[in-house]
Amino acid sequence: MTAKTIVITGASDGIGAAAARRLRRAGEHVVVIGRSETKTHAVAAELDADCFVADFADLAQVRALAEKLRTRYPRIDVLANNAGGMTRTIRITNDGYEHTYQVNYLAPFLLTTQLMEVLVESRASIVNTTSSSQKLLGKVSIDDLHNTHRHRPSTAYALTKLAIILFTKELHRRYHGVGVSAVTFHPGYVDSNFGPASGSRVLAFMRHLPTTRLVATADEGADQLVWLASGTPGFDWQPGEYYSRHKIAKPHRAAADSELARELWDRSLAVVAG
Repeated sequence: MTAKTIVITGASDGIGAAAARRLRRAGEHVVVIGRSETKTHAVAAELDADCFVADFADLAQVRALAEKLRTRYPRIDVLANNAGGMTRTIRITNDGYEHTYQVNYLAPFLLTTQLMEVLVESRASIVNTTSSSQKLLGKVSIDDLHNTHRHRPSTAYALTKLAIILFTKELHRRYHGVGVSAVTFHPGYVDSNFGPASGSRVLAFMRHLPTTRLVATADEGADQLVWLASGTPGFDWQPGEYYSRHKIAKPHRAAADSELARELWDRSLAVVAG
């Protein structure tokens, strides 16, 4: 079997790095993408893997990353959009967007659409990391999804994770017919650097619970990412779905709104083209 080329964002730490290690051990050609130059190069050196450094808070860097990937890899079998984060306060990037919205949703949208020609030719799988936090949201409008700066940080985070699910649904609608398989998953709460880096008091509290029943290690949290990246769409897992604990799960009710998914795509495309 020919090794798959698997591009993983957010692979310098946490479940991304854990998944990269396991997939590399399995013989796959892993491409490590991270924000920290030191961490990204360290993981890549450990795995003897290719790597690229890009800060998703800067859309110019995302566009440059896409160009490098298109130039370097004529085939990409799996794109794992795993990078993400949460902040304690609402911040605006230099591009003019709320930080969590840009890093968690807009940048992955931009990277994916910039790579779409290669992904279609490769009949690729697109694996998107989300969170069950989106299930706690109330009624959601398109303006909520694109204006996360109007909300508190935890709500902004949940909105970006719902946006990722809607993005996955629309990817499936638009591109499954030409061989692209998109899927999204919730990894559970993982004991990684994500919580401390976010500044979230809730995540910091959970990290120090006396029981580990609710807290997974980074390696355990990477299980679904590894499974989806190495599995066969339509056989091991169903494209277009949201997974939790290796099973199809029910996301927020808005995820079933096909018109909302279309409008989110169209508005996002207009944003990144502007």
